[in-house]
Amino acid sequence: MPEDTVKVSPAQQELFLTDNLYSVLEDPSGLLSIRDIRSPECDRRFKQLSSSNQPPNIQHVNSAYWLRLTLRQPPTQAEAWYLELYDSHTSRAVFYRPSAGSTGAYDSVATGAAESFATRPHPYKNFLFDLPPRPGQTVTYYLRLHSDTRTSFRAMLHSGPGLIPELSLQYWLLGVFYGVLTIMLVYNLFLFFFIKDWSHLYYVLYVFSGTLLFLSEDGLGFQYFWPSSPQLNHFISAAAPVLLLLTFAIYARSFLETATRLPGLDRVGRWVVGISTALLVIDSALIHSGFSFWLYLIPYCLIYYAAMKSWHTGLKQASYILLAHALVGGSLVFLISRKLGIEFINNAYTVYSLNAAFVLEVVILSYALSEKIKGILDTTLLTQRRLLKQLRKKHQAQDQLVEQLQENQTLKDQLNTELEALVTRRTEELRQQNDTVAAQNRELLEANGLLALQSAAIEKLNSELSRDLHAVKAARIQEPTKEVDFGEFSQIYPDKDACLSYLADLKWAHGYQCRKCGHEKSCDAREPYARRCTRCRYVESATAGTLLQKCKFSIVKALYAVFLLHAHKGNYSVSELARVLELRQATSWAFAQKVLAALQRRRHAVNYQDGEPWTFVLLDAVAELEEAES
Repeated sequence: MPEDTVKVSPAQQELFLTDNLYSVLEDPSGLLSIRDIRSPECDRRFKQLSSSNQPPNIQHVNSAYWLRLTLRQPPTQAEAWYLELYDSHTSRAVFYRPSAGSTGAYDSVATGAAESFATRPHPYKNFLFDLPPRPGQTVTYYLRLHSDTRTSFRAMLHSGPGLIPELSLQYWLLGVFYGVLTIMLVYNLFLFFFIKDWSHLYYVLYVFSGTLLFLSEDGLGFQYFWPSSPQLNHFISAAAPVLLLLTFAIYARSFLETATRLPGLDRVGRWVVGISTALLVIDSALIHSGFSFWLYLIPYCLIYYAAMKSWHTGLKQASYILLAHALVGGSLVFLISRKLGIEFINNAYTVYSLNAAFVLEVVILSYALSEKIKGILDTTLLTQRRLLKQLRKKHQAQDQLVEQLQENQTLKDQLNTELEALVTRRTEELRQQNDTVAAQNRELLEANGLLALQSAAIEKLNSELSRDLHAVKAARIQEPTKEVDFGEFSQIYPDKDACLSYLADLKWAHGYQCRKCGHEKSCDAREPYARRCTRCRYVESATAGTLLQKCKFSIVKALYAVFLLHAHKGNYSVSELARVLELRQATSWAFAQKVLAALQRRRHAVNYQDGEPWTFVLLDAVAELEEAES
């Protein structure tokens, strides 16, 4: 079905092109020329969007799309008309119009976002093409579009007299828009430098990212800042939305204090924003799916949910983010509908609704920051008032304390006077008593002298008796025919140190000789009663080379076991030995066998004497051999 003919009149200033006013042909190969397009075969392939249910936008980024527009001007038409394409992201746009001097020939004007801004037929942020006046004629125009993103076909016809006021109004409104953004950016940047609140810096970065996004969206950035760099224009168009998402997420996280208020949701939010950012970069750099705007919805919805939770937890300023987010979300409905080609209130006002919503959001968020700072200041002032009140109470308490101290000092002086008189009187009494005590002490000293002499004599006698008693007990133990019970034996050798001391004296009675190098000088080692060779540093314990080497039970009991077995000449019951020493029979039997073997070796020794002391058995040469082998 061919498109409806657009009929214009001098009374009209502008006309929005609805779906029925143009038809579309998709060229998947991208090779069709204007001559091919005007052929009858291609002419039949043009379809009106309203009848084909095709959305009014580029669906396949690899295809070229041809738009056909039929315009009829009235006979009295003397002014030119202009065709404006709203979406400035079209990579390449070629406008074909009939030549003025020849029938059937077409002139072309080529421009696009992938071309330098100088290729624009008019220095305007959007694509603006001339429609020369052809009074009373019906003229067919063609527009070839190609883009690597989903771009809408939204367009507007402007009359010559109405174009300048319309463009002036747009630039004036955009100037106000960017002026507000600049003011908010500079104002909050100064606030950051003065109060050092990082939320202001995050807000500045967010506003800057939004400014970059809108400069790329409305074409002003390409017109004024980077007109000769289409690659930079494409990069900013792809990177600005991602940067906007990241900066807004960081700002919202700082403002809403999610790290402390909602730690679980904060961790989920960081993962969602990170994954969404990575997918957006991959789609922009490699895939070009055209559906990347859906990836923004998940993190923005999560931030909105976090704002609601923060508001419920007591952060009243979160309501401003909810309001600002709702305004931007409402304007995004129009943007998404244009990207998807959905007919939903598409006109010049909805095209720029996102700008108005963003300005309101910036103002609201700036006000939210000031309200948050005001809340912090109010809290600080309230805290300071409480501190002042506490200081006043403290000063009152200090004044009362000073008064009490003065009263105490008065009482103290009065008491000291009374005490001095009492001390003087008491001192005289004590002096008289001291004289009496001194006389008595002299008498006591004389008596103590006599008692001291008697005590010394008694102590000397007790010491001699103790030595004699210990010697008698030791001599009794040394006699092979005398049997001593374990209690009496423990008095002679009460503990391990006494046994080791006796064993060391017995072992080195004739002098020390190192068992490793034969050196005869030694010093004390860390182990009690051990000797360290001063030459080779070999340490030899008191039990080494004796029957008590590697003994598994008390050395006092081991000494007593040797004494009993020697006194009974080896004829002592193992079970009785275990009972006396309170040991297991296996342990008693093993040690008894070791002692009996030593007794047997001692009887066959050359220097053996009948009736010799039992301690000779302790120094057993076989023990030395065992130690050397181990």
